Amino acid sequence: MNWYEKLNQYFPVEEMKSKEHMDALLKEKGSVYYKDEGPYHVLMYAEFPNFTFVDYLFVSKESRGMGLGKKTLQMLKDKNKPIILEVEPVDYEDTDTEKRLRFYAREDFQHAASIGYCRRSLATGEENSMEILYWAPNGESEEEIFEAMKVMYQDIHTYKDQQFYGDSYEPVSDVLTFQEEEKENVLKALTKQTAN
Repeated sequence: MNWYEKLNQYFPVEEMKSKEHMDALLKEKGSVYYKDEGPYHVLMYAEFPNFTFVDYLFVSKESRGMGLGKKTLQMLKDKNKPIILEVEPVDYEDTDTEKRLRFYAREDFQHAASIGYCRRSLATGEENSMEILYWAPNGESEEEIFEAMKVMYQDIHTYKDQQFYGDSYEPVSDVLTFQEEEKENVLKALTKQTAN
């Protein structure tokens, strides 16, 4: 199974970029967009001068518990700049969502509770809300994470979208919002459980 098939089997259709989109990012934005893969993992990420965005991180079930996810993230942490990623809200019917959040809580990620993120999926036509998590080695603020997300959305998520999907994603101003009143912190309960 190739790297794209692994991602496609694991991630919901509304979160997946097309193979053509990802191939173009790797080829045409090769100084920013990268793939790191091994027999048991696939990591797709974008590295900007002041932050790294994890687009997809897949670790096979066979290798869970071997520390592969931790090692893969450590490679990015060693760059000593914020790491940002999107996760699905917890779905208690799907234990993977909770395991994923628990993993990021253990890895010292924070929930950007003041950032709202909702975009229409070009694959399904439905609204898709995600939570933003970040690791801030130098105490970066949620405002800085918000600005970084805007750059990433325009440079990576919407790159040549009309060409690849026959339609365009909504503009960044409609997708990302910053609220002074924070939402509930999705990692809070998990962090308490992890500490016990």
